[in-house]
Amino acid sequence: MNSKQISYLRGLAHNLNPVVMISNKGLSEAVLKEINLNLDAHELIKIKVAGDDRELRAQLLVDICAQTNAIVVHHIGKQLVVYRKSATKPKIVVPTK
Repeated sequence: MNSKQISYLRGLAHNLNPVVMISNKGLSEAVLKEINLNLDAHELIKIKVAGDDRELRAQLLVDICAQTNAIVVHHIGKQLVVYRKSATKPKIVVPTK
């Protein structure tokens, strides 16, 4: 995705509430399952991460995207935003240019 598309998705995510919370226990199978379910249902989701370790949050974002085939949209503070286009019924129309 190019920067205009990412910017468009970031704008859509602004009004979203976090649908998944990651506790201090980290990224478990149950959390990954919940992320996958929400990506299937919504395509664009916001995730809230507990804890103050910046590097850990950045690594969690990389791990989430690698394990769910999602795209990083935004990471600010304890909020992560990821996007994965639905294979069956896309809800979000991302501009092509």
